[in-house]
Amino acid sequence: MGHVQRYKDLIRQRSAADDFEALAADLLKAAHINNGGWTGLWEGVLNRLCELPPQARSRIADGLVTQYHADRSGPTARNNALTLLGIVSRDLPPHDRLAAERLALLDEISRQHSFWYGSRYEALVEAELAAGRPVAPAVVAVFRRSALQAYDNRDLTETAKKLTEPVLNVGEEWAEQALRDAAADPAVGPAWQELLAHAATATAAKPSAKWDERAAALTEAVGPERVREAVIRWFALAGRPRTFELDRGQYEPDVNAAYDPCNANALRGLTWLVSLLPAHPDTARALGALVETSLRKVAGLGPRNPKVANAAVNALARTDGAAALAELARLAARVTFKGTLKLLDAALDAHARALGLGREEIEELAVPAYGLTEVGRTEQRLGEITAVIEVQGTKAVLSWRNPAGKAAKSVPAAVKRDHAEELKDLKAAVKDVDKMLSAQSERLDRQFLADRTWSYDTWRERYLDHPLVGALARRLLWTVDGTTVGHADGALRTLTDEPVTAGAEVRLWHPVEHPPAEIVAWRDWLERHEITQPFKQAHREVYPLTDAERATGTYSNRFAAHILRQHQFHSLAAARGWTNRLRLAVDDTAPPATRDLPRWGLRAEYWIEGDGGENDQDVTDSGSFLRLRTDQVRFYPIDAPQNQAHCAGGEYGMWLHDGEAPVDPLPLSDIPPLVLTEVLRDVDLFVGVASVGNDPTWQDGGPGGRFREYWTGYSFGELNATAETRRTLLERLIPRLAIADRCTLEGRFLQVKGDRHTYRIHLGSTNILRTPNDQYLCIVPGADSAAPGTGYLPFEGDRGLAVILSKAMMLANDLRITDPTILSQL
Repeated sequence: MGHVQRYKDLIRQRSAADDFEALAADLLKAAHINNGGWTGLWEGVLNRLCELPPQARSRIADGLVTQYHADRSGPTARNNALTLLGIVSRDLPPHDRLAAERLALLDEISRQHSFWYGSRYEALVEAELAAGRPVAPAVVAVFRRSALQAYDNRDLTETAKKLTEPVLNVGEEWAEQALRDAAADPAVGPAWQELLAHAATATAAKPSAKWDERAAALTEAVGPERVREAVIRWFALAGRPRTFELDRGQYEPDVNAAYDPCNANALRGLTWLVSLLPAHPDTARALGALVETSLRKVAGLGPRNPKVANAAVNALARTDGAAALAELARLAARVTFKGTLKLLDAALDAHARALGLGREEIEELAVPAYGLTEVGRTEQRLGEITAVIEVQGTKAVLSWRNPAGKAAKSVPAAVKRDHAEELKDLKAAVKDVDKMLSAQSERLDRQFLADRTWSYDTWRERYLDHPLVGALARRLLWTVDGTTVGHADGALRTLTDEPVTAGAEVRLWHPVEHPPAEIVAWRDWLERHEITQPFKQAHREVYPLTDAERATGTYSNRFAAHILRQHQFHSLAAARGWTNRLRLAVDDTAPPATRDLPRWGLRAEYWIEGDGGENDQDVTDSGSFLRLRTDQVRFYPIDAPQNQAHCAGGEYGMWLHDGEAPVDPLPLSDIPPLVLTEVLRDVDLFVGVASVGNDPTWQDGGPGGRFREYWTGYSFGELNATAETRRTLLERLIPRLAIADRCTLEGRFLQVKGDRHTYRIHLGSTNILRTPNDQYLCIVPGADSAAPGTGYLPFEGDRGLAVILSKAMMLANDLRITDPTILSQL
């Protein structure tokens, strides 16, 4: 406060002494003291300065120009001089002091995401407006973004309101395309501009009736069909790399991957807008894609923009038609962000109530055929050419046949020329089928714990004979009235291939409910019929109670003492239906990772804690731990009070409110075997995927080498259940490989004999040891590690198995290796 009063007094004293050159220097010293932040009490200094008469302020302005050009002035002092110059020159007669220098500073500012309102940069823009010059679009964008964070700073907010052109912020591809589209047709250009400006006012959670009324009128002025086609194009561009990058501070989120917050409001408004138009499959498809784009993770930020995702969900919810309902159902099976998932659940529940159905039924009925006329297949004639869409695994493939019935390698020219619209629809259908197959595969994988039953006729209609879902359901095992069946050769069949044509009750088959001999027999049956399951079912890992768990009674240490990559664990947990909070390196508590099991009245808990935190190598720029340490798995009644522990570690304790009594964990022996095995399988997945022991580059033990012992023990230690499944499968698979004579299974390893060395690939971590002396060989797998020539596989989705086979193929032919990084180790 002493500094502030001193400079207030200096303004009075220098003015009385008519020494405005010295006052200019004093103001720059004040800016140095407050780091260019004219907020709080410092604002009083500026107020006193602006109260001076115009002639006095004009002389101060001249003094600031002199100070700007002084040899002793550095970049910070010159920037402060420009800002103060704009402040004191406000409302003075036109005199464009340091105009070029001001424009250069504004150009520099335009590469920022936003600035602190205390910098008072609005004075620079006001000077430009007073000079009658338009403000550059990139400068307009940064001032609009900064005004959103200006709190009660009216000057910055008022300046930003004056910057009305362009109507959207530049820098994002979708926004710049929208501006070009609006300017392309002079006849409706003004209406487009009004419509975009109206969209940018969408700052509430849902549109009001007045907002909708105005949007409908503007849409009619442009043309509903023209609006729909344009907005859908813009949605497809959302989330693309910025047209120019912004400078990113050391601890800032990745602002170049985030939405511009002002344009995000416009995106929300556009979602509301298209929901007012007549229902169209393209609209539903575009809204669904926008939800996923908006929920993609951004470093240091989390989901890119949940508000836009939520707006798109609300738009789907108020859009009529089967296509919108299908998108809601698909997103409900894929989205993991809690807020958006809650909206999706509410929308589907509302549809279910309106139709008098259960939530599960509405999800089943919402799956469209996307033009498939039989299970996993359709044909369409385009002139003399036949287009075929066929589901192969979990992908839809579009192929072509000429009039003679021979396959064409690419889209025939006649189709491109004469059937462009039909070709567009076919390609869109393929993408839709791909997305829905993935969503339905994940939904089916979660049905084990749902413990659903269906009547036989309903099940056949919604699953086995459904054109899309049937492509998955026919590759799974089911029980019909207690008899296990699979689909082969056009019919449901028993283990002895007897057809089953009727029944009363159907359930999804799970190996925990069947003896080992029967499980092996069904694996043989699938292999005999060459059926590749969409996920592990017949080969699904089972986790019976161990002696150690019977001894501990109420908790399992089976997956304790592991080091996991926190963010990978967090994503996996969400995908498997668990609730988790990121551990931050702060003085705070958090509950364990939990999964509610309402069908069973249970809550599963996996106890975790942040690791390290003493240095920058343990935390992200945003302050979250990079790694976690794991502890117990426990079960409680679903309504039991929540446990909590410090984020950085410590004992868990039950968080009690309003006289609640503590609740003991449940004995593991009381947990239904299906629930126990599925929960432990999830936890095994978390460890198997997120463990730092899987990282082939961590031979040195990571930061400070403190994980060396863990890395070595995990990388080449005992196999978990998933790795044991791989071993069992490899026993059957290896004899069929082209490199079979070079491969043998030895305990925890697949041994591969190359020409240079013999290699041992661990079946859990996929890390490699080579002769002589078990030297470590670091090979980092690529994003696509599928190995060619492996032939039939009984299930999809085990990337670790694909990595092992890919490495085996390469090492068996190690004389052909050309990668210099690998060769240097051989």
